[in-house]
Amino acid sequence: MYTETAVIDLLLPGDSRSLKQKRSYVRPILAMLKKYEVSAAEVGFHDLHGRARIGVAVVAAEPAQARAVIDTCENQVAGRPEVEVLSVKRRLYGEDDD
Repeated sequence: MYTETAVIDLLLPGDSRSLKQKRSYVRPILAMLKKYEVSAAEVGFHDLHGRARIGVAVVAAEPAQARAVIDTCENQVAGRPEVEVLSVKRRLYGEDDD
């Protein structure tokens, strides 16, 4: 069993001056990610209006399968024109990891 995680830091548009506007950008991204049968949540920058940090995790039988799913998720987020991906930190956890 393998688990891969990704933490995606996003820059939101300049018009996200309230937490309500921020949620209007973050919620559709989370909904889109969950279509890939991953766990996804906003995991940071909760009080910053112009930034968001999204965490994504997947469990798979093979490392290549886990990587492929996270690759797809990362590409889907990067392809959204309303946000800018500032960084992505990924980690693969395998059977030998404690």
